[in-house]
Amino acid sequence: MTSPTLESFPPLVGANPRILILGNMPGVASLRAQRYYWYDRNAFWRITAALFDFDPASAYDERVAALTGAGVAVWDVLKHCRRVGSLDSAVEPDSMVPNDFVAFFETHRTLTHVYFNGAAAERNYARLVGGPDTLGYTRLPSTSPAQTMSFDAKLDAWRQITAPART
Repeated sequence: MTSPTLESFPPLVGANPRILILGNMPGVASLRAQRYYWYDRNAFWRITAALFDFDPASAYDERVAALTGAGVAVWDVLKHCRRVGSLDSAVEPDSMVPNDFVAFFETHRTLTHVYFNGAAAERNYARLVGGPDTLGYTRLPSTSPAQTMSFDAKLDAWRQITAPART
């Protein structure tokens, strides 16, 4: 029996994004709600709220506005895939179809850095996309509860997003 085909949703992006945070594929709760990182145990909104100074308990649209207003875009590597459940390890490799990054990067030329929310996003981006070499690329620990690091350790690792650029 074949797993259901899942479809991700459009990116969160404002004017002149500098940073793109890429997940692999939204989880079940996020797909159902059509909201990024909607699973309450995922630390994404708590981490980004700490980094960009907004209330993680505010309404979803307010969190999105705060993040995109800070020059951060959010998307996923995969547009389509087959998977049962939410784990990246459950995605059927032959079913992966990436989002259209050529058009995204052409439209959003202000981007300077891509941060991967976990190893699966980095691995699948490298395998399926391989984007422009004019951008910086960094893998961060996944905000998923499946990544068993403490919240504080994840937050410390994610702080590099807001650190001054090194020359």
